[in-house]
Amino acid sequence: MSSSAFKFTLLVPLMVACLMASSARNFHNDFEITWGDGRGKIVNNGEVLTLSLDKASGSGFQSKNEYLFGKIDMQLKLVPGNSAGTVTAYYLSSKGSTWDEIDFEFLGNLSGDPYILHTNVFSQGKGNREQQFYLWFDPTADFHTYSILWNPQRIIFSVDGTPIREFKNMESFGVPFPKNQPMRIYSSLWNADDWATRGGLVKTDWTQAPFTASYRNFNADACVWSNGASSCKSNASPSSASTNSAWFSQEMDSAKQQRLKWVQKNYMIYNYCNDAKRFPQGLPPECNMS
Repeated sequence: MSSSAFKFTLLVPLMVACLMASSARNFHNDFEITWGDGRGKIVNNGEVLTLSLDKASGSGFQSKNEYLFGKIDMQLKLVPGNSAGTVTAYYLSSKGSTWDEIDFEFLGNLSGDPYILHTNVFSQGKGNREQQFYLWFDPTADFHTYSILWNPQRIIFSVDGTPIREFKNMESFGVPFPKNQPMRIYSSLWNADDWATRGGLVKTDWTQAPFTASYRNFNADACVWSNGASSCKSNASPSSASTNSAWFSQEMDSAKQQRLKWVQKNYMIYNYCNDAKRFPQGLPPECNMS
């Protein structure tokens, strides 16, 4: 390798690191700790947020902004070691009895057993659209990026840029789709040992407390909803103020579709569309449209 090529190989990761650092958001600006009596903390000059759980309480936060469509990225490092009984929830949600919601939930497990990544989509107060996955890495060893792409045509859940789930707009078949209610970002770390690990058979080991999950590098390329109006010009055209409007009409190319199939073949462990016993009157209509 020539000296110039060697310098370039060193320079590229440095440039990438600088770009990531310069684009990092400050948690003080974007979020507020909403519960936990001090168990949630914003540290490292606003670059990192941590949530903790002990026997007395968990903790949680929410975004200051509401969003109506966007591409939302967050890096998480989950509770290490014996995390059985704990749940780290990271999701978008609106308010009210007919709320919309887009969920990532990470179900803890005994040391050495994999986390379960639980996903769900609620529209107009109706969910029951669970898909669950194992991950192809240890989510407690380092930070990984969990993304939600939400536009008028589809919702795509991704992990480190790899799509794991797509929920398409199928309103023409009578399937409600989240498109009218702005949503905030929420996250919480809490004790759910009545159901989270092996259906509640494995309880939380409080001698391991406090349990801590960490967050960094939040980014929202999104339409902010404020005072009844969107920062995007219309539902068809994001404003020029958006840093990148490609997400508004984005769909998966063939390479992404192949990655999605790979994940679903090798790592999906539950799909509501395959659970005929749960739906004796017939599977939900979207299950027959994929």
